[in-house]
Amino acid sequence: MLPLLLLLLSLPASADKLVLLSPHSDEIQNEFSAAFEQHYEAQTGRPISLEWLDVGGGTSSIMRYIKGEFVRTPQSIEIDLFFGGGLDPYTELAEMGLFEAYRLPDDLLDRVPARIGGGIPVYDAEYRWYGATLAGFGIVYNRKVLDILGFPVPDSWEDLGEPKYASWVGSGDPRFSGSVHMAYELILQAYGWEKGWEVITRMGANVRNFGASGSAAPKDVAVGEVAYGLSIDFYAWAQMKEVGDDFVGFTMPDNMTIVNPDGIAILKGAPNPEPAREFIRFVMSEPGQKLWFFKQGAPGGPLKAQLNRFTVVPELYDRYRDEAAVTLNPFSWRSDLAYDSAKASARWSVLNDLIGVLVIDSHDRLRAAWSRVQSGGLTDEEIRSLCAVPVSEAAALELGRTWRSDPRLRIEKLDEWSAFAREKYGEARTGWSRTFDVVTLVFPLLIAVGTVVMVRRTGGV
Repeated sequence: MLPLLLLLLSLPASADKLVLLSPHSDEIQNEFSAAFEQHYEAQTGRPISLEWLDVGGGTSSIMRYIKGEFVRTPQSIEIDLFFGGGLDPYTELAEMGLFEAYRLPDDLLDRVPARIGGGIPVYDAEYRWYGATLAGFGIVYNRKVLDILGFPVPDSWEDLGEPKYASWVGSGDPRFSGSVHMAYELILQAYGWEKGWEVITRMGANVRNFGASGSAAPKDVAVGEVAYGLSIDFYAWAQMKEVGDDFVGFTMPDNMTIVNPDGIAILKGAPNPEPAREFIRFVMSEPGQKLWFFKQGAPGGPLKAQLNRFTVVPELYDRYRDEAAVTLNPFSWRSDLAYDSAKASARWSVLNDLIGVLVIDSHDRLRAAWSRVQSGGLTDEEIRSLCAVPVSEAAALELGRTWRSDPRLRIEKLDEWSAFAREKYGEARTGWSRTFDVVTLVFPLLIAVGTVVMVRRTGGV
């Protein structure tokens, strides 16, 4: 009996557990897992294991999963935390009652401003979610491709719809990427519904292809596949670090974009509530914030991958200027754009499907129509017809109320919008457009090879 007792006492204690849903990259997941596991054991004397669930796709896919699972099991979906994905998903899920409120201790909460920029909340007034880091949205571009083609650095989203940029623009699919979705939402809020759809449609006609992730376009830009791409800041900075800022640049259009929080929240019915609260405390503390914005290898910073993200604690920018991987202080950056997060959240899914039907799924037809309009000259009437949208802004907001809960309505509208797209774009492709595709495929490949050679010669990779 005594040997068995000694054996049991020698066994390690079973680890606590934390289950997370996140669109964050493997690099972010790995850095926070390693740091938090060490922190948690030091705090509690117990080990913990973090399980990062993969439901396929990015924020938009995760949102569908969370909503669907809560319909199936309303009290709990056996997941503790939603981590990453921007701002709009958090305001929407909070209003749906799918988060557990948790107020940070005063020593942490007092260091985080309640708002940033034009009044955008950094954390929820009812403490249902917090901005774990911040993100800016803009346009990543390849300096070498711009020099070769004689293209300028863009000043606005609208610039990407210029006819000369046909096939030189990159974008992800907003139905799978929350950061891409945010770029399109910003365009609508910066220009208004009607003008915004003109910008989206013209730009969409210039897009070479729509990647399945938000990181796809910045990677295409870095190798010269396209000249410009929609990007969240850290994807652009990752490519700048990879190949050098002599090759890749990033711009945020003045008064047409924002810096907003990238959230974290405890899901309703979390099976491991205390470890979840401890994880939020860690992420919002100074050690957690250092992981976001310190250089790789700096004391307290990330060990294996530089994350290139903002901290939500303003005082850290000056205190750790030498250690910081990100030199811009977003709390000193200003934009006149008054972003309406409630509106954005209400139409999230509707906007994804509208872009999906009118721009992405109809891309061949749109490109062919765009080339026909260009060949005959760009009249105002033709542009209005090409860029028409089948619903008003008010109607889109109204549809958002029942979009996911009424699948029959959604299917009817998708069919209606598909017919609308076919009618306004006409035939999908012409012989000329096929030839154009071949030319514009080969040329970027040559640019890409040249870029890689130049980077290697200069020691960039």
